[in-house]
Amino acid sequence: MDSNSFCEGTIWTQQILSLIYFEGHRNNTENMQTMDRAPFFEYNVHNLDYAKMPSPRIFASHLPYYLAPKALKNKKVKILYIYRNPKDVLTSYYYFSNLIAVLQDANSIENFMQRFLDGKLVGSLWFDHIRGWYEHRHDFNILFMSFEDMKMNLKSSVLKICSFLEKELSEEDIDAVVRQAMFQNMKSDPRANYDDIIKNEIGVKNDEGRFLRKGNIQ
Repeated sequence: MDSNSFCEGTIWTQQILSLIYFEGHRNNTENMQTMDRAPFFEYNVHNLDYAKMPSPRIFASHLPYYLAPKALKNKKVKILYIYRNPKDVLTSYYYFSNLIAVLQDANSIENFMQRFLDGKLVGSLWFDHIRGWYEHRHDFNILFMSFEDMKMNLKSSVLKICSFLEKELSEEDIDAVVRQAMFQNMKSDPRANYDDIIKNEIGVKNDEGRFLRKGNIQ
């Protein structure tokens, strides 16, 4: 799973894939954070042994296409790329930068927007990221989906993801995925909302914000 939707879209997709693939996550019989079910490929926060993770292995990533492992081009690995309106990415990133301790303060929205447009933020330039993956899409087994489409029709998006992954679920299970993956429900789910991780592991600058904010589209 790659993502150009930044924080909210990435975490949302981690939750959706966890609900699709892991019955224990779907029926609440297992208490494992999505960070461990679908860890970041480039940030092994919990020092997991990726080679010993049971199949199917799911990873999140913000890597541009040219830093992705070359083995992904064998097309055996399925890549789900979530992209989002750059205006909403900018807004989400702005509030995120003013919350997370390890990131430079965003200061004014005008200053932050200039850094965003110059590609001087973690993750590089939004436009280069999405263009790189899209122009090289034929090199990978990849499905592009927009954050906006997922918000407007989550069930249809879940069905599309299941079809791409060749994962068959019952209608009851699909409904359970959709219900638990709704943004407000995920926001209150401690396995998925990252609240504990950012407060106790990453560090925050204040107690005024949350990792997951509104998930709105404009």
